[in-house]
Amino acid sequence: MTAGTGVVSGVRVSHDHAGLDAVEAACHADTESVVERLLGTPGVREAFALQTCNRFEAYVVTDDPATGRAVLADFAPDVGDHVVVETGHEESLRHLMRVAAGLESLVLGEDQILGQMRSAYETARKAGALGSILDDAVTKAIHVGERARTETAINDGAVSVGSAAVELLDDHRDLDAATALVVGAGEMGTIAAHALANADVETLYVANRSPESATEVTRDVDHDDARALSLDGLATALAGADVVVTATGSEGHVLDADSLADRGRTLVVDIAQPRDVSPAARALDGVTVYDMAALKTLTDETERRRRLAADSVEAMIDREFDRLLDGYKRKRADEVIATMYESAERVKERELSEALSKLDAHGGLNDDQREVVSAMADALVSQLLAPPTKSLRDAAGEDDWTTINTALQLFDPEFGDGEGPSEFGDELPEEAAERIPDGVRERVVGDDD
Repeated sequence: MTAGTGVVSGVRVSHDHAGLDAVEAACHADTESVVERLLGTPGVREAFALQTCNRFEAYVVTDDPATGRAVLADFAPDVGDHVVVETGHEESLRHLMRVAAGLESLVLGEDQILGQMRSAYETARKAGALGSILDDAVTKAIHVGERARTETAINDGAVSVGSAAVELLDDHRDLDAATALVVGAGEMGTIAAHALANADVETLYVANRSPESATEVTRDVDHDDARALSLDGLATALAGADVVVTATGSEGHVLDADSLADRGRTLVVDIAQPRDVSPAARALDGVTVYDMAALKTLTDETERRRRLAADSVEAMIDREFDRLLDGYKRKRADEVIATMYESAERVKERELSEALSKLDAHGGLNDDQREVVSAMADALVSQLLAPPTKSLRDAAGEDDWTTINTALQLFDPEFGDGEGPSEFGDELPEEAAERIPDGVRERVVGDDD
């Protein structure tokens, strides 16, 4: 095993294999403590953790897969083996990209997970838990997540009932100057309130049986004129409301024909089960009532578009995954090449010094002559090592570590204990690149294309 190598191992408890109770039991108080505990485990070089309401995931870099599995087996929460998923190196790398792109989310393509991954990355970075392997993996995943949302329709449209209700209203009138009323401060009502605030309605009312819950929603939304009231104040809010979303848990009708009569043109979306709006209200002039059937058509179309976009995102992940693996291979080859040049440079300097000392004993050379001899030595190193440099890069690309091990033993007999690089490697450090003589660095390191 050489320095700068390692493999990724992962473990997760998430909504696709476990219930929310198991996910909650798996999560820790904070992500930072998870990362620090993992990093403090013997044999762990790097660590990363991601915790949300739908998932707990942890990753480590160790010298070999067995060590990684053992570390995570001890770390995995006691929630039942059937809900704990273990992943190896390549599966972990691909899974991180799928998570960031929203393909592993409860709601396909949702945006929140990308921000959560960025936050987890910063936590691990500040803890000093990221080396070149996981740093590359997580930043690549975030990059894929950003591309998925800007280049495909993976997050287009509304998939929650609350946001779909507001999208439906927006399709039928300009919400910018509208007065909006949300009746109900539960989960769906809260989502609708946030969506209306984001649509820049002029005034937003939130009415609820408990005015304290309504107040909590108005404090949370990003709106300068959000007002809370109890159901007793519905008549006042309805008098000026242009659009209404109802989402209570009431057993009876909250809005009847009388409460909506003579209100002028009003759009109402009833997303409650059972219905909040009396069927008689549909007969009123100027009042248009939409129910869950209208929203189902909208959300089904959104789901269809996102499923089609998911195919494009999968193809994107395939390409970026291959690039990530190629990058690892290129860096592993560069590390070995730098070691080879360092060894050759030591031999060159020793032999050049001895030759110049002998020449000095017989009258010596002037500065120009010494420079010519030194340049010739550099050229010899460059020309002699150019073919093995190409061969090493080709070998890394083909995972031919027998060739690389042989090269290490031939060019640097004192290198390590004879063991070559593991299956996965590290990036070329700046100090390693500096070992390569000027004039040949471009040929050795190359570029990223």
